[in-house]
Amino acid sequence: MSRLIVVSNRVPVPSKDGGAAAGGLAVALQAALLERGGIWMGWSGESSGDREPGALSLQQKGNITFALTDLTDTDVEEYYRGFANRVLWPICHYRLDLAEYGRKEMAGYFRVNRFFAHRLAPLIEPDDIIWVHDYHLIPLAAELRQMGLKNRIGFFLHIPWPPADILVTMPVHEEIMRGLSHYDLVGFQTDYDLQNFAGYLRREGIGDDLGNGLFDSHGRIFKAGAYPIGIETAAFAEFAEKAANNVMVQKTRRSIEGREMIIGVDRLDYSKGIIQRLEAFERFISNNPAYQNKVTFLQVTPKSRSEVPEYEHMQKMVAEQAGRVNGAVGTVDWVPIRYVNRSISRNVLAGLFRLATIGLVTPLRDGMNLVAKEYVAAQDPDRPGVLVLSRFAGAARELKGALLVNPYDVEGTANAIARGLAMSLEERRDRWSRMMEHLLSHDVSLWCKDFLRDLVAVPSSDRSGAQG
Repeated sequence: MSRLIVVSNRVPVPSKDGGAAAGGLAVALQAALLERGGIWMGWSGESSGDREPGALSLQQKGNITFALTDLTDTDVEEYYRGFANRVLWPICHYRLDLAEYGRKEMAGYFRVNRFFAHRLAPLIEPDDIIWVHDYHLIPLAAELRQMGLKNRIGFFLHIPWPPADILVTMPVHEEIMRGLSHYDLVGFQTDYDLQNFAGYLRREGIGDDLGNGLFDSHGRIFKAGAYPIGIETAAFAEFAEKAANNVMVQKTRRSIEGREMIIGVDRLDYSKGIIQRLEAFERFISNNPAYQNKVTFLQVTPKSRSEVPEYEHMQKMVAEQAGRVNGAVGTVDWVPIRYVNRSISRNVLAGLFRLATIGLVTPLRDGMNLVAKEYVAAQDPDRPGVLVLSRFAGAARELKGALLVNPYDVEGTANAIARGLAMSLEERRDRWSRMMEHLLSHDVSLWCKDFLRDLVAVPSSDRSGAQG
C-alpha cells in the first residue's frame, strides 16, 4: 500500500497526550495516514516576521510525520488574508461584492504555493500518493509537476465551486483552472459544484468532458467527481448521548425552564446567513405570539478572521441585531436570543444539539455544512428534533428529511420554524430516521476511502513512471 501525503493550509497536530484533534475530517485523515503511514504538511500558523522561515518542523506520532512550516508576514498577508480569504473565499461563495482584487496578493498566493512545493518535494518518494485540501492550495500540483513529480495527486475542495459567470470575474481564473488540471482527481462536495466546474470548461472552450468523470484539459486527462464529506456518525451519536449528562448541558436544560430550544452554530462568517436567521426568528415570534416566552434561540458564533475588516464589521452587526431583537420582543423574565460569541467545546455542543427541538442551519451558501449532519446524529431516536436547512448548503443534497428553506426568504424561514415546532412526533421520527440511516452509511471514513480508491484507480496520460 502506497504511503500517503496530506497537504492542507493548517495541520491539526495531536496534543502532547496523543489525542487526535477534534473534528471528523482530522479523525478520518489521521486514520488513513495511520493505515498507510505518511506525512501531513502545512502552515504552522506562525510567522517568521520579515525573515525567511526556518527549516520544516517535523513531529513524529507513530507512523505519521507532521511537517509544519512558518510563513513570513508578507506571505500571511498576501497568500492567506489577501487572495485566499479576500478573493477566493467570497468568489466561491457567490459574493462578488466582497472580492478585493490585488495583483500583489494574487502573486503572493502563487508564490506561497511554490514555496510549499519546494518544501514538500524533498519528502516525497516515487510511489507516494499526495492528497491536497482546499482553496488555499489549488496551484500546488502544477508546482510539483513543474519540478518533475509524476506521483498521483488528488485535490478536494471543501467549499462551493461557483458557475462560470462568477468565476470569470476573477482576473486569474484561467490560471486557477489550469492548476486544477494538474491533479489526477479533483473532488467537489456536490454534483452541483461538479456541474459548475464542467460548465466552465465547456463554455471557455478549454476542456472536453470524456464521460465517466474524465476530463481533458490543458493537455492532461484527469477525473473530477462529487464526494460529499461525512462525519463520524456513530461515534458522534454516542458522544451526544453521553454529553446529556455534562454539567453545562444540564445547566442549560434547567435554565430554559421547559421552553423549546432552537440552536444555530456557525463560525462568524458572512456566508452563514446569521443576520437573516435572526430576522427570521423575530418574524416567527411576531407571527406566532403564542410562542412568546415558550421558546429560546441559542446562537453560538465563535469569532473568525477578526483581523479582516469585513469580519470585524459583521461581528458588530450580529451582536447589534441580537440585542435589537431581544429588546423588541423580549420581556423582563424572557431573553429570546442567547448569543454566544466564543467557542464551546465539542462535547458540550453535542449535548446542546440533543437538547434542541430545532436545528437552524441556514447558510446563504455552504460547501457542505457538517453542523447539519452533527445535529441529526446527536438526536435522541425516541424524541428527535427537526432540522431546518438552507437549500444552498451542500448537505441539502443528502438530508432529505430536513425542512428546506431559502435563507433570503425571511417569512419562509419563520414559517419553517413554526412548522418544525408543531410537527408530530411520528413525522419527526420518520424524517430523522431517513437522515440518520444515510449518515450512518455515508460517514467520513467512507468518504476518505472512496476518494483514495478513485485516486489510485484513475488513468492518467501524464505518468510515465513515477519519480521523486
